[in-house]
Amino acid sequence: MSNEKHHFHRSLGLIDATSLVAGSMIGSGIFLVTAAMARDVGSAAWILVIWLVTGLLTMSAALSYGELAGMMPNAGGQYVYIQRAYGKLISFLYGWTVFTVIQTGTIAAVAVAFSNYTAVFFPFLENKILSLGESFAFTNKQVLAMGVIVLLTFINTKGIKSGKIIQLVFTSAKLIALFALIVLGIYIGFHTDTFAANFKDMWDAKKTVLEANGTLTITKLSGVALLGAMGATIINSLFSSDAWNNVTFIAGEIKDPKKNIPRSLFLGTLIVTVIYILANIAYLALLPLNGIPGDDVGVAQHGIMFASQDRVGAAAASAIMGNLGVFMMAGLIMVSTFGCNSGLILSGGRLFYAMAKDGLFFKKAGDINDYDVPSRALWFQCIWACFLCLTGRYGDLLTYATFASLLFYILTIGGLFILRKKEPDAERPYRAFGYPIIPVLYIIITSLICIDLVIYDTRNTGLGLAIVALGIPVYYIAMHKKE
Repeated sequence: MSNEKHHFHRSLGLIDATSLVAGSMIGSGIFLVTAAMARDVGSAAWILVIWLVTGLLTMSAALSYGELAGMMPNAGGQYVYIQRAYGKLISFLYGWTVFTVIQTGTIAAVAVAFSNYTAVFFPFLENKILSLGESFAFTNKQVLAMGVIVLLTFINTKGIKSGKIIQLVFTSAKLIALFALIVLGIYIGFHTDTFAANFKDMWDAKKTVLEANGTLTITKLSGVALLGAMGATIINSLFSSDAWNNVTFIAGEIKDPKKNIPRSLFLGTLIVTVIYILANIAYLALLPLNGIPGDDVGVAQHGIMFASQDRVGAAAASAIMGNLGVFMMAGLIMVSTFGCNSGLILSGGRLFYAMAKDGLFFKKAGDINDYDVPSRALWFQCIWACFLCLTGRYGDLLTYATFASLLFYILTIGGLFILRKKEPDAERPYRAFGYPIIPVLYIIITSLICIDLVIYDTRNTGLGLAIVALGIPVYYIAMHKKE
């Protein structure tokens, strides 16, 4: 296990890197979250605006990261950028948060989504194995979720080639399937009056709440209330667009990283942004925005707002192909989430490897195995992600992970300005597009979203902040032990 004998190999090209960006972003969110967004803002136009803003924010961040990636083409990516700009404490807090909730929480959430859709084919997965009161239930779905994480971790310990092949195959498959859904959905939908009906009063926003007694409470939104609702619900689309930065973690294994990482960040985020907006147009062409809750109505009556279990993608496929569409969509999401988690697992281990080399993570995580992979780091990540599968609900994991990610995206892009001042003569093969205006706009808009989330979802964002803060004493304990 000596690191003198084994080391990273630059074997990933531009297509592989772009596949990792797009594949890590496209999981289950695009097939689910539009239902919650419809309930929160109730307007076809505002939903598309939120997805567009999400895409522009993501691409702006990716273009800004390109400069940092060109300067520091090393394993660990964002962790390395933060350390160079802010020092070890802040970089440790980032790595700590990635390990405790961002990477592992997203891996767990995506694995849970995979299990939820596998249960469409195998209903016995819904069965409970163990219950503790009303707050905790251990089901076959959780066993499957953990099993998938273990399997993908094992595959990724067998070399970068194994992970690369899985990523390329599964990303290609889901892009083709998504493209087919979009084309068919828009073609069929535009031969009905659904799209026109959804856009009749397209700017009239409203919040719809299903009360415990089954009644609906509808509140008109405008002005500050509308901005607040949009700022709160954008967490859904941001979660669906997250993990684009994972390609920076594996910089040590990318060919010509100073050029290929910035290019892959731009291409991957552009591809996903276009697909996400088109997918939502397809949903709005096939399904009414408004709907009726309950089990005794059909797919069309549920609409987007009350799609069964928020499965908007499945409802759209059902509108195209009937009951067969539900199973085809479930299969697509299984492919999508499996490929997504392979990319998340592959890249996350490299960040924890970089931390271990700095003495800020378990020492053994800094070992590279006979396949030139940081296998111990991958297994540490696996164990914690499996634990989160037991404890966290999908929505909680989504909010913790995305809110924490946003905080560190803001910090990292702020690091651009710090490094331009501290190191004006450093090599910069690529310079951030639109600097300083685009990075400043990103920081301002994303900061406002974070403030909005703290106001509208105080509990979950508070817990996210607490997790970050908990890393401070952990850091000083770790540093004391090093001395």
